[in-house]
Amino acid sequence: MTKTIQQSVRFAASPATLFEMYLDSKKHSAATGGKAMLSRKVGSAFTAWNKMLRGRNLMIVPNRLIVQSWRSVNFKPGDADSILILEFSKAPGGGQVDLVHVNVPQQDHKGVTRGWPNYYWKPWKRYLAAKSKRR
Repeated sequence: MTKTIQQSVRFAASPATLFEMYLDSKKHSAATGGKAMLSRKVGSAFTAWNKMLRGRNLMIVPNRLIVQSWRSVNFKPGDADSILILEFSKAPGGGQVDLVHVNVPQQDHKGVTRGWPNYYWKPWKRYLAAKSKRR
């Protein structure tokens, strides 16, 4: 088994705003730049980043927690799905996302570890900054 990926990132936005940015298809797509189709229903499938990522919602606690089975196109057909846990909480100046990502296969571990900041956290910060300027 590979090392667990753990990341914590603070944003100038509420936990509810961050939760919505991840789970709302239009907001997810706008914030990351990659097309996403998500659902709020447990058991529903999702895709993100133009179908480069896919999985299923395992647990959702509104504005607080998202647990998904998750895999990228770099997973081999025989690889088990990884498990992604995103926790949203209050933090000074806004909110925080705590990520725990387990069972990412070795061949994709480095890419996924670097991918979260490059394809989510940095774009989210740019999106939120641009959104606050439009107000």
